[in-house]
Amino acid sequence: MAGARKPRFRRQESWRLKRVHEAWRRPKGVTSRMRKEKGGWPSKAKVGYGAASRSKGLHPRGLSERLVDKLSDLNGLDPKAHIVRFSARLGERKRLILLEKAREFGLRIANPGREGASSVEEQGEVVKAQPSAPAELSKSVTESSETEPTSDAEEQGS
Repeated sequence: MAGARKPRFRRQESWRLKRVHEAWRRPKGVTSRMRKEKGGWPSKAKVGYGAASRSKGLHPRGLSERLVDKLSDLNGLDPKAHIVRFSARLGERKRLILLEKAREFGLRIANPGREGASSVEEQGEVVKAQPSAPAELSKSVTESSETEPTSDAEEQGS
């Protein structure tokens, strides 16, 4: 079975009845054609469909996944054999530091976070507040509304 795709195991009659969900359940009926493995019926889940033991527990890229929550966890990891997953308990500051170090070492990262996150150096700088687009837009609308009534009033008055 090397190279053969594993079938999608569907619960019996799930394609006919809306109340029966697709999640696999073993067919138990006495006259069930699926239990008897008749032709034309979907495959049953069996031991033989299991994955190869050397690929079990690996990331879909085929790399060994390592959980990282401190800088020392990055030491000794091989970029060709390991992929890094940052702990969910990490704060953003520490996550950014670990992200930079992991990229320096050339490691792949399973959960890098959002791409627009600022780096550690940028967090220390004070950024001036610039007016946002909606504020500028509302300012230009108020200026135009102030100028228009005066011109209308002049036209009506003359």
